[in-house]
Parts: sequence; structure tokens; C-alpha cells
Amino acid sequence: MNPIETILKHQRIAIVDGAMATELEARGCDLNDDLWSARVLLEQPELIHSVHLDYFNAGADIAITASYQATVDGFAKRGLSRDQALDLMKKSVKLAQEARDEFWAKAENRVNRARPLVAGSVGPYGAFLADGSEYRGDYNLTEDELIAFHRPRIEALIASGADLLACETIPCGIEARALIRLLTEFPGTFAWFTFTAKDGEHISNGERIADIAAFLDKQPQAAAIGINCSSPLHIPSLVREIKQNTSKPIIVYPNSGEYYSAVTNTWHGETSCDKFGSQSKEWYENGATLIGGCCRTTPGHIREVRNWAFQN
Repeated sequence: MNPIETILKHQRIAIVDGAMATELEARGCDLNDDLWSARVLLEQPELIHSVHLDYFNAGADIAITASYQATVDGFAKRGLSRDQALDLMKKSVKLAQEARDEFWAKAENRVNRARPLVAGSVGPYGAFLADGSEYRGDYNLTEDELIAFHRPRIEALIASGADLLACETIPCGIEARALIRLLTEFPGTFAWFTFTAKDGEHISNGERIADIAAFLDKQPQAAAIGINCSSPLHIPSLVREIKQNTSKPIIVYPNSGEYYSAVTNTWHGETSCDKFGSQSKEWYENGATLIGGCCRTTPGHIREVRNWAFQN
């Protein structure tokens, strides 16, 4: 059974965690690296466990593993063998599971909530390139080539016991179609599909989110459809477009509201947890039932979502 539908039978909304990188940087990690947070899997895995635990304590029902940037090809550039790379991907699942189990072991954390899930992060091909193409989708690869790229990580995440997969930050329909084809090799495995968006109607490469949602609505292994790593301002419109074209759960976890300057390598704009919380209520009212945060969000942002979502 779709694990997302299972958790939504117990509660009206499921809370997804927030940014991993933001919290790792707050703990002193230097993520100015093509491997990004996957580098910490190599060097300081205990910090990843700590971040997961903080998000569970803030109210997250779903943890996303630190495997977004973890690929066989990416680790090979650091001199790691295929087996070593796959072991690190499996470790990302174990770290999230251990944090979940530590949280769930306390009786007070089991009151009026479902057991949290661990979603294995499957970042886009563009994340491996580390050139920003996850916000353009200009890969020039075939579906078969994308399937071959994604297969090793998906095999590792499933073998490690992830509850489902998070196919996230997808900029183009061809990558979603490749991932759906690949999932058929793993019957019984579910994945959510979230896309980067350029405005209130289109994903990053210009395709209509309505068309993407209509396609995924027919795919039995697609557990939820939505948007991540995009401006919060576009979310209400995008949710409405998705809702008109699918009966599947809708998931959104946008950025904090800040914008990134590639010239200065700095973030600017809105950082308020309170504002993110109030915005997230509007996303729910438009139809999203899974809500969390992406870049620059923190446990504080997630706590604000839970505060209104679980008021009596």
C-alpha cells in the first residue's frame, strides 16, 4: 500500500522535514563542494543523524535522506569504488532510520501521530552535474540514459529499507518518465515526484505542471505529486493546477522565500518562520496534504507548520 495514503488515514496532513544543508552548515560543515551534503556522509555522518532527529522533534512525519547528491559517478570523482558509493547511499537511509527509531522510542512522541517515514532522496541528474541544470532541464539525454544513471542509487535505497523514494527537484518531464519506467523494475515500491517550477503554471523547462500531473495520475507507483525547491509565492497556483489533474496526494516543500545570488553566492530576502507557517496554511487550503521545506528552511519552519496543522 502507498505509505503516504496510509499516514494520511491517521492525520489530515503529513509534515515533511526541511533543509539538510542549512542545518549542516549551522553545525559548522563546509558544503562548498560538488557533493554538497553527501560529502558529510563521508566525513561526519553523526551530524546527519542529529539533523534528522531535530526535524522529528520539530514535528516532521517524513525524513528525506541525505542522498540527494549521492551518485556512483559523483563519488567516483573522489576515488570511491562503486561498492563504496552504494554503501554510503545505504548509510543515508540507516542514519534517518536510526534517528526515527530514537525519536519513536519515547512514549510521548507516539501520542496522536503515525510512525514517521523515511524517504530515500533521488536527486535529479542535474544535481550530479552541479551546474544548475536542475532548474533548467537541458540534459540532452535519452530516457534510457537517465534510467541507467538513476538505477544504482534507487537499488541501494530500496535495499536499505526506505519506506518510499523522494524523486525530487525534477526540472523536466523526460526525467519523470524515465524514473517511472525504472520504478516498474521494483514492484511494490512507491515514490513521490516533485518538480522545480519557473512560475505558477510551468516546471523549470517550460512544461505545464498540469500535463505532468495528468501523466503521473495514471502511474500506480507515483505516491504523490508536487513541487519543491521553488519560490513559496508560486505554490498556491501550482497546487491548484495539480489538483485539477490528479486525485493523488499533493506534496509541496518550497524554499524559505529567500533568493540566491549566483554573483555573490549569498541568499537574500524572507527568512521568517512565522511567515512560512502562515503561507503553508494557504497551500493546505488549496489542496496540499504533505508540506515541508527545502533550501534555507530549518526546524523552526517545520515547527510553525505543525503548530497550525495540529491545533485542536
